[in-house]
Amino acid sequence: MNRVHIKTYGCQMNERDSEAVAAMLRARGYRIVANETECDILLLNTCAVRDAAEQKAIGKAGYALARKRRRPDFVVGILGCMAQNRGTALLDQLPDVDLIVGTQKFHQVPDYLDNLRAARAAGVPVAETIVDLAEEAGSQNEIRDHLLPQDGADAPPQVSAFVSIQQGCNMDCAFCIVPKTRGDERSRPMEDIVREVEQLAARGVKEVTLLGQIVTSYGRRDYAHTGGVSPFVQLLEKVHAVDGIGRIRFTSPHPRGFKQDLVEAFGRLPKLCEHVHLPVQSGSDRILRAMNRPYTRERYLEIVQALRAVRPDMYFSTDVIVGFPGETEEDFVQTRELFEAVNYDMAYIFKYSIRTGTPAAGMPAQVPDEIKERRNQILLDRLHENSLRRNRSLVGRIEEVLIDGRDKTGRRFAGRTRGNRVAVFDAAEQLTGRLAPLRIDRATVSTLYGELVPAGAGGCDPKTGGQTSAFLSRAGL
Repeated sequence: MNRVHIKTYGCQMNERDSEAVAAMLRARGYRIVANETECDILLLNTCAVRDAAEQKAIGKAGYALARKRRRPDFVVGILGCMAQNRGTALLDQLPDVDLIVGTQKFHQVPDYLDNLRAARAAGVPVAETIVDLAEEAGSQNEIRDHLLPQDGADAPPQVSAFVSIQQGCNMDCAFCIVPKTRGDERSRPMEDIVREVEQLAARGVKEVTLLGQIVTSYGRRDYAHTGGVSPFVQLLEKVHAVDGIGRIRFTSPHPRGFKQDLVEAFGRLPKLCEHVHLPVQSGSDRILRAMNRPYTRERYLEIVQALRAVRPDMYFSTDVIVGFPGETEEDFVQTRELFEAVNYDMAYIFKYSIRTGTPAAGMPAQVPDEIKERRNQILLDRLHENSLRRNRSLVGRIEEVLIDGRDKTGRRFAGRTRGNRVAVFDAAEQLTGRLAPLRIDRATVSTLYGELVPAGAGGCDPKTGGQTSAFLSRAGL
């Protein structure tokens, strides 16, 4: 009775939290299973950013509890942001859930499950749900364990990994529930992060993505600026120096974190990929003020221009909210025009969703759903055009790809370019985890298709994995 399935909703931070919980459970002797129908314990790691995400998790929990009624020893736990946000109120809808654990208590999950299993093995009835939503000093340091595929049987190696460097948020954006669900801003020690990256590199990981609620705020209260270089850029420099790591990414930043030192880092740190997720939320200064976003449309465009001056081939993704309370048609036109001006390669476009407990929830002039839907679709159409145009511009070019392994069909291989575009191609199994040059011969809105460039043509031998010195040098390998 020790088979665990973890279903994750929401952001990359949630994915990383689930991975750490899985690693801690594996260390206790639990089996992590990919199929939820085979599990004895179902853990739902939830999201509270939008109501739709919460409703999906509640629906899944309700379905799981129906299974529990047929099999009383089945364990259902709710973890993460929705658990933190709703707390014991969840028991009104889900009275039979076994475990509700907040965002600062993930590391306690193995102990709670051990206790549940021990009580049931001893025939002791467990009458009450275990609920732990308390804050805990230093909890940000507990998300450090990794369960990589090679830790299990017959699985291909993992070549990329998330590394949590900072949790919590002090920004108080009017629409956002994250400060409530994740707490105040807290950073991990720099040496611990670097040690974690070194361990990942030793296990074959080639690419790391540094994670935080506001990742660019890393260490601002713990480390001094040195020579005009922020703690976050100092961390980037140290991670860049780790042997074996070929690529570095980070998410999610805040526009105010893009000072000159970070902009220049894209020009002097070759492992730092030329892809930036730069949330804008709105292109209207009036709406940005209402959102409590401390930048203007002009400042945002200055950041984009500065980054493109350093890296002309920079790829941009963003977050946009349409239908924020009080958003007029003129406000939306300004957002649309900024969206077109930046020419985003990828975007997460959200229809504003009321989050109880946030300032925006009580604002007047809530926008009707049909208007939100129309504005959402306009931006989605623009994004489709932008992405297809950018991908088609790569046809005939050679792009560096990190080979992740077989694609979803199992017949070909997949990887990502430095610009974070998915590519599909033929390769040999032993190339998994390699950085290789790929000549693009076809493109769709979401995927590039091409051929690995043979070593004799200045590229990679698809059979041996031999690579040119130019690609190896840029990756620092």
